[in-house]
Amino acid sequence: MEKTVRINKALADAGVCSRRRADELVAAGRVKVNGEVVASPGLQVAPGTDTLEVDGKPIRAAAQAPCYLLLHKPVRVVSTAYDPEGRTTVLDLVPAQWKSRRLYPAGRLDFFSEGLVLITDDGELTNRVVHPRHHMPRVYRVLVRDKVPDRALDAMRRGMTLAEGEKLAPVEVRVLPGSVHDLSGRSRDADAPTGQRGTLLEMTLHQGLNRQIRRMCRDLGLTILRLVRVAQGPLRLGVMRPGEVRELTSAEVAALKKAVDME
Repeated sequence: MEKTVRINKALADAGVCSRRRADELVAAGRVKVNGEVVASPGLQVAPGTDTLEVDGKPIRAAAQAPCYLLLHKPVRVVSTAYDPEGRTTVLDLVPAQWKSRRLYPAGRLDFFSEGLVLITDDGELTNRVVHPRHHMPRVYRVLVRDKVPDRALDAMRRGMTLAEGEKLAPVEVRVLPGSVHDLSGRSRDADAPTGQRGTLLEMTLHQGLNRQIRRMCRDLGLTILRLVRVAQGPLRLGVMRPGEVRELTSAEVAALKKAVDME
């Protein structure tokens, strides 16, 4: 007998929405299974066999286990599934073996930043990763021009108010030994743009404000030369090179789900 799951899990696994949102769609009469409007949120369906629809649009139920990928996003790549301007997206970098999956990035990095981006087709996990309630600490290596004044470090550690008015939680920040390092912390002048030397900071953020580090540095008069996300929750970028993609290990998936309180 084929394994069945609740309708909300089937929609979440298919990348449609979170389980909670799926329950709302069912309650609104917007979900059909095999041509019939779903009357109960507890309905069990067989992924890959039953036909699902949301607002009349067929949904391919996930018949295989969700996919979890880690990408080292290079600069000048957008963290979206599609870009109307035709720029390279993170999904363009996914190797052919995963191209048939309905993948999307769980969170974003801005165009000129690089580093760790989680890519998956697990809709529920994505919603939890990006939701403020489950916000996981994110660690960045930030190369800035010249020496960083103590007053700037103190302002970050106290918690700043940005020029736009947003109040920031305190940021954990430390100056790494030496002036220029690679992602592993070893001295490496090649990481600095030609002719530029600076100070490498490690920052740990606990809130998800858009472009927070760049706006902080702007208000403190600091010029960013390179910005790399090296960790998010239990995930670590490690020695991956820009553009490289790998699958998460089973231990990483388990740790990630634990971090966002998934069953």
